[in-house]
Amino acid sequence: MDTLVLVWNLNTGEKVQTLRGHKLQITGVALDGQDIVSCSIDCTLRRWKEGQATDSWEAHKSAIQAVVKLPSGELVTGSSDTTLKLWSGRKCLHTFAGHTDTVRGLAAMHGLGILSASHDGSIRLWALTGEVLIEMVGHTSIVYSVDSHVSGLIVSGSEDCSAKIWKDGVCIQSIEHPGCVWDAKFLENGDIVTACSDGVVRIWTSHQDRVADPLDLKSYVSQLNRYKLSKKRVGGLKLEDLPGLEALQVPGTSDGQTKVVREGDNGVAYAWNLREQKWNKIGEVVDGPDDGLKRPVLDGLEYDYVFDVDIGDGEPVRKLPYNRSDNPYATADKWLLKENLPLSYRQQVVEFILQNTGQSVVAFDSSFRDPYTGSSAYIPGEPSNRSAIPSKPIFKHIPKRGMLVFDVAQFDGILKKITEFSNALLTNPDTTFLSLTELEISRLGAVIKILKDTSHYHVSRFADVDIVLLLKLLRSWPLEMIFPVIDLLRMIVLHPGGASILLKHVEDENDILMEMITRVATNSSLVPNLLTSIRVVANLFKNSSYHNWLQKHSSEVLDSFSSCFSSHNKNLQLSYSTMILNYAVLLIEKKDQEGQSQVLSAALEIAEDENLDSDSRFRALVAIGSLMLDGLVKRVALDFDVENIAKVAKASKEAKIAEVGADIELLTKQD
Repeated sequence: MDTLVLVWNLNTGEKVQTLRGHKLQITGVALDGQDIVSCSIDCTLRRWKEGQATDSWEAHKSAIQAVVKLPSGELVTGSSDTTLKLWSGRKCLHTFAGHTDTVRGLAAMHGLGILSASHDGSIRLWALTGEVLIEMVGHTSIVYSVDSHVSGLIVSGSEDCSAKIWKDGVCIQSIEHPGCVWDAKFLENGDIVTACSDGVVRIWTSHQDRVADPLDLKSYVSQLNRYKLSKKRVGGLKLEDLPGLEALQVPGTSDGQTKVVREGDNGVAYAWNLREQKWNKIGEVVDGPDDGLKRPVLDGLEYDYVFDVDIGDGEPVRKLPYNRSDNPYATADKWLLKENLPLSYRQQVVEFILQNTGQSVVAFDSSFRDPYTGSSAYIPGEPSNRSAIPSKPIFKHIPKRGMLVFDVAQFDGILKKITEFSNALLTNPDTTFLSLTELEISRLGAVIKILKDTSHYHVSRFADVDIVLLLKLLRSWPLEMIFPVIDLLRMIVLHPGGASILLKHVEDENDILMEMITRVATNSSLVPNLLTSIRVVANLFKNSSYHNWLQKHSSEVLDSFSSCFSSHNKNLQLSYSTMILNYAVLLIEKKDQEGQSQVLSAALEIAEDENLDSDSRFRALVAIGSLMLDGLVKRVALDFDVENIAKVAKASKEAKIAEVGADIELLTKQD
């Protein structure tokens, strides 16, 4: 955070040199012979020799998060722009594209290539020629670090509070921690070192003669249990906040009054029996299937709010969780550190939280010293220290990189609705033959169990008959009943195995996806069908196997959903504009001018309507800017009076819309 590189004498523990030059926090260092190479959020690589900077260059357009030297001598960098780059000196030999979010950690894998860890939750092994050799999916949150050993094992550390060990692309062990695992490294002897957010460094071994003594092992188990207890919720309440059994010593006040108490690691409900003057046990309290509808969930925890934050610079949308009882300044600091973003963004993040939660600005002690920057707390309404804010790139929100997906689902609610519809079909003699058997409902339950277990997506598999069953329902059930089936399909396409099986049914003569889209589009009044179908299409962009299909059918897909932008349903508007933005990213990559023109037309239609939801307009404007920046359809955009659209957007009270409006306006003035 202090922007310094420090060189230490390992024998004496003394600081030998202080290397100054980076403008923002430093994210990595690599040794290259006698030289030191450092990378930073300021987008630069710097080379140091004998305490002096000898070279510096902008290696990415977005923050650089990691640098590593390969045994062959080249350097590799990973960035918030979702790419890796291979360097020989200042020359970029290759750009590795494939991750859909920030590349946070890198490691060389001897004889094979380079490992990358990403905020998208995956780890990839790349050949130096750019091909993905293995993709490892198992973590349920940001992966911060990755390392390899000569034995062929790989270790990764994640925000999901685990370090995972991988062999041949398969997770063979998951080591739980009482907090986020910031870093994980192999020692030469094969032991693993982890750095956890609880402030403890732990060494793990497979050799019995090096296992810690029983007291240390007991302490670890105790820390782990306390951490799990602090996170566990029952009935929407934190387990640790529930009273113990002693609360049952206090008599109830009315017959049937309920009280939830903590018994071990569970919450148990009791009801007061007025006649017998005692508490009767009702049973264990669990979170019901609809609890998640009340409060948003991120990484298994409930919050009052989970915001989508688009920080621009072509970076993916980030998730910002917040509870109304939290200090917005502390939340901003913690979130910026987690996302490895400049602390100078603190002001904007706090303002964003206050604005979007409807909270009034409260007075804070201006004498507070930020532990990371040493500066005073930002107080809304007061001028900020501009010298601490980095110079902004030319464009704040374009080009868009990476695809947006809809990856949250109420699985229990989906199964409940499918079962409800099946029962309705069963009671009608004309439709009894369409209802599901108990075995078929059980099979759908098995499908949902696989989808819930995201940590095993890399090894879990669907049976072909299960996917065929879903497709049968899509084709045969009444139109007004198919939306929960489509919603299940939306999640299946995010599962590697599910997407592969479905692809077979897409590539044959009876293309089930186009059949579904055509069927849904015939009755646009059924909003749930449109909403779930568009989200299926949006999620297809996540899997490169579907990119050719998406390009081939772009015109038909866009025409089928063209009426959605004018819907009064905000979720439908946002889903449609998300699909448009994903199409812009794909067709720019494919250099498809005709397809880009149609996407541009759809995006302009959304952007022109000032009455639409601001998030929908923003995504459409980002699509327009990205398409114009690419150049193939810039002239078309100018012919459609994009200058006026940019002018209106720039005048918006919504900061992000005004910013992307300024981006587009700048584009219109460039040759």
